[in-house]
Amino acid sequence: MASQLFHLLEKWQENKDNYEWVLGVVYKTEGSSYRKTGAMMLFNSLGQQFGMLSGGCIEGDILIHAKACMSSNKPSLLTYDGSDEDDLSFQLGIGCGGKVYILLQAINQQNDYLSLLVVYQALAKRKSGTYFQEISASSTQAYFTEQTDTIQTTPSVKPVLVEKNNQQWLSTPIKPVPHLLVIGGGVDARPVVDIASTLGWTVSLWDPRAANARKNYFTAADTILKGSVESVGEYARNKLVDAVILMSHSVSLDAACLSVLQQETISYMALLGPTHRKNQVLDVAKLKEEALTVTLSGPAGLDLGDECPESIALSIISECQASLNKKTATSISGVLNKFMSC
Repeated sequence: MASQLFHLLEKWQENKDNYEWVLGVVYKTEGSSYRKTGAMMLFNSLGQQFGMLSGGCIEGDILIHAKACMSSNKPSLLTYDGSDEDDLSFQLGIGCGGKVYILLQAINQQNDYLSLLVVYQALAKRKSGTYFQEISASSTQAYFTEQTDTIQTTPSVKPVLVEKNNQQWLSTPIKPVPHLLVIGGGVDARPVVDIASTLGWTVSLWDPRAANARKNYFTAADTILKGSVESVGEYARNKLVDAVILMSHSVSLDAACLSVLQQETISYMALLGPTHRKNQVLDVAKLKEEALTVTLSGPAGLDLGDECPESIALSIISECQASLNKKTATSISGVLNKFMSC
C-alpha cells in the first residue's frame, strides 16, 4: 500500500468517527534508521495499520502503545534503540542500529482531529504547507499552515524540530503526491502507469485513438483522457501536472502534445525513443530544444541495461522521481562507479 500521507489520510477520513485513531510520527532519529524524521503512520481500534514507521519490525509493539493511547486519550513518547542489546528494538532484530523517537497522538473531535482534515483537504486540492505537532507526553497540539501561493511538488526543507514558547514542535513540510501525465496508451504504457500508481502518484493517461488507453488495461490510472490536444494543455494547467511522459509512438501526436505542454509549468518532461526520433519530434513541432521551458529528457530514463517494457518503465519513472526530488540518481554505495568508464 502506498505510504504517501494523502493516501493514509484518505483511509482515515472515511471512518474518522467510526473507529478510534492514533497518529504515529517519527520526530527524531539518531544514527541509521529505515524511516526518517517526519514519517507518519495511522492505527485504528480495529487493529488496522496504514503506513510504516520502520522496516516493519517494531510496528506490532507500537500498536500496543497506540491502543493504550486510544484508551487514555493522552499522547505517548516512545524510543527504540537498535544499538542497545537490552532494548526491544535490538531484540526484534532491527538491523539499522540507530535510535528512533516516536510520538503517538489520539485523533478525535476533542483535539480537532489534529488538523488532519485541513491537511487532507489541502492535499486534495494539491496545495502545499507545513504541519506542526507539539512533542509532548502531556498535551496534544497540532496545526497546519497552507502555502498561500500555488506551487507544485517541488522539494522543500526536511522535517525539523523547532522551539516555540519553550516547547519542542515538529515542523513537517507537506506537499501533494506527484501527478504524472502519460501521453499514449499503448502496451508499453501499462507498466509505466502501474509503477507510478504503486508509488502512490496520481496518474492520468491521454490517447485519442479508439484502440488505445482502454480502461480494462489501465485499471491503475486515476483518469483516462480522450479529448483534443488543446485540452491536454488545459488539463495539465488545471490539475497541476508535475511530470509528462510522451510515448504515443506517433511523431505527430508527440509533437503536438510537446508544443502544448511545454508552455505549461511542468517539472519533468520525457520523450520515449532515440535521439534521432527526438529531433524528428522537435522538427515537426517547430521547436528548438534549447528554447523549451522545461529540460526535455530524450532519450528518456536511466541506463539500467535492459530493454523490456517493464525495465524501460522502471528506468523512466526512476529518472522522473529523481528529477522531481532534485536528486542525481547515483549509486549511494558507489558500487556502480566501476562501470562509469565503460
